[in-house]
Amino acid sequence: MALRAASPPCAAGRCLPSSPTPRVGGRRAFRSLASAAPTPHRASAVRTKAINSDGAPGTSDSPQVVCFGELLIDFVPTVSGVSLADASAFKKAPGGAPANVAVGIARLGGSSAFIGKVGDDEFGYMLSDMLKENNVNNQGLLFDTHARTALAFVTLRSDGEREFMFYRNPSADMLLEEKELDLDLIRKAKIFHHGSISLITEPCKTAHIAASKAAKDAGVLISYDPNLRLPLWSSADDARDGILSIWDTADLIKEFSGKVGGLEVTAVDTTGAGDAFVAGILSKLAVDFSILQDEARLREALKFANICGALTVTERGAIPAMPTLQQVADALANVVA
Repeated sequence: MALRAASPPCAAGRCLPSSPTPRVGGRRAFRSLASAAPTPHRASAVRTKAINSDGAPGTSDSPQVVCFGELLIDFVPTVSGVSLADASAFKKAPGGAPANVAVGIARLGGSSAFIGKVGDDEFGYMLSDMLKENNVNNQGLLFDTHARTALAFVTLRSDGEREFMFYRNPSADMLLEEKELDLDLIRKAKIFHHGSISLITEPCKTAHIAASKAAKDAGVLISYDPNLRLPLWSSADDARDGILSIWDTADLIKEFSGKVGGLEVTAVDTTGAGDAFVAGILSKLAVDFSILQDEARLREALKFANICGALTVTERGAIPAMPTLQQVADALANVVA
């Protein structure tokens, strides 16, 4: 079963919630904290707001999935297997895990919005335009005149895996304040997706917690990606405590276990693969939450999400590589069990 009950990893020990190496085919899963389907009181809260008696979401002009967190520029080497110092050129690519998910959902034909902050600079304007061009609602995106848009340089190993060097001291995303949040946008959503990077520093930490609480209080399904980036935290212990601090508020948490059908591809750049997977499964859940209660349909949804992740690793950059619905449909014909 791909969705299963589980306690926070190493709750009694000192180890961190991990983000294992994404797999290209066959082994992505999504975990429900409480059970294979939402608990009775959670299901009631979500369904009252989000879906009709037949399991289909209620009609609304509001985005179905609201993603909260960082939006930045990734600089990805044009060749793999070299250090940042030895890379002769870089490809500029929009990124940031929650933003990747928002764009991924929109590319798949879903309805999404992004809430966060970028710098009042050329990169910030570029990212804002990118959201609009990909049909992502950006009314919750703010510009900060005191800090620049975050940058990340990504080292690609010869196997397509990555290491990161971040420039954010501070960056605009770290300065989002609670009073700047568009809470109505969050409360009207069916799913609220967030990560852990915005829990690292104030004032964004307080804004993050307030946004999550607004979603929970409104009966919105909460999706959480722990997304460990250890160099951004002051220590491993702080990372563990911060990531676990909101663990119990989530309904869905990204995890890697179980097995469903996948696609064999050659990995060029694994950046955004997990985010594409999350976009795939959330795009399906936004249409019908009852998938969580039907293992056969859930497996099909997970297979769809797996294909999204697999296709993403075949190109450089996260958002540029996010697949369209037609690309996923075409690839499904080549799925391996």
